[in-house]
Amino acid sequence: MIPAHVPADRVVDFDIFNPPGVEQDYFAAWKTLLDGPGLVWSTANGGHWIAARGDVVRELWGDAERLSSQCLAVTPGLGKVMQFIPLQQDGAEHKAFRTPVMKGLASRFVVALEPKVQAVARKLMESLRPRGSCDFVSDFAEILPLNIFLTLIDVPLEDRPRLRQLGVQLTRPDGSMTVEQLKQAADDYLWPFIEKRMAQPGDDLFSRILSEPVGGRPWTVDEARRMCRNLLFGGLDTVAAMIGMVALHLARHPEDQRLLRERPDLIPAAADELMRRYPTVAVSRNAVADVDADGVTIRKGDLVYLPSVLHNLDPASFEAPEEVRFDRGLAPIRHTTMGVGAHRCVGAGLARMEVIVFLREWLGGMPEFALAPDKAVTMKGGNVGACTALPLVWRA
Repeated sequence: MIPAHVPADRVVDFDIFNPPGVEQDYFAAWKTLLDGPGLVWSTANGGHWIAARGDVVRELWGDAERLSSQCLAVTPGLGKVMQFIPLQQDGAEHKAFRTPVMKGLASRFVVALEPKVQAVARKLMESLRPRGSCDFVSDFAEILPLNIFLTLIDVPLEDRPRLRQLGVQLTRPDGSMTVEQLKQAADDYLWPFIEKRMAQPGDDLFSRILSEPVGGRPWTVDEARRMCRNLLFGGLDTVAAMIGMVALHLARHPEDQRLLRERPDLIPAAADELMRRYPTVAVSRNAVADVDADGVTIRKGDLVYLPSVLHNLDPASFEAPEEVRFDRGLAPIRHTTMGVGAHRCVGAGLARMEVIVFLREWLGGMPEFALAPDKAVTMKGGNVGACTALPLVWRA
């Protein structure tokens, strides 16, 4: 049922988890919304608004006063069950819990982790190079960032496949688990590690964060569970999706491969531009007050979906947004891939470092590569869109 305050000309049949044509091209599927109004109402997933123009996405993403992060996602019941810290908090409460998390992910720790990222990348490449081909998603993109994150929180690397599946159920649910089962599976896995970190802190990320007081007091067990649950899910999908999209671009554009091989000094700027060009993360907000935007009113209680793709690829936000221009990354780029404002991704620095290291290592150690001519690239939608298959070939 469409609410009375939603104008008929704003209603669209658009499922964020399965936009038309998403398996062939995630970005083209989303860009169909750029041809209409800046704020539309989707009839899928219980009904919700979608910010469908760059300026509207950016404006609403930054409105932390009237648009709360507590709902987490349009998936029914997910936010109420997960109760992530600090992702689902607002205002002063959010700031109090975000501060220890940011200290745990301080730049000195990210810099110290870089040799580990290089080592993991090189080991994976050594096994792939002689083969002459790979499915980049399963053979590299889903391994490198997940192994780094599991190292960061000091849990066994052999648990990666199991945890990867939990991450997929959060961002692209297939109905095989209820949200309660998903939360319980994560909590059951994490609890032995949390209990140990709280009793005997080590050098891992969880220990660093839990050692920092929250407003001058220790973390409670419930708060520790909610924070670790948040970081676990946050580290399982987003960087893997980004690295997959970066590799897809380079496979389609051998001239960019050659340029970065010849000019590795351009890689940091290239990473920033590629992260702008291939955004796949979206967030949900619930209105805690009426919000007027794009000529309509978002009523208190409405859900609003904010896709970074519709800011970064809007021609009104960026000149020729679908073109990758590495010189664009030589100056700060106000893209939305990592979010906006108070809730900007706490792991943004880590993600950027991993993309830069991937580019340096892969382009420095692998032959020129291309898409396999006899196999298809496939993609999926969801709160984090991604390549699900990326077949690459090169001369072994």
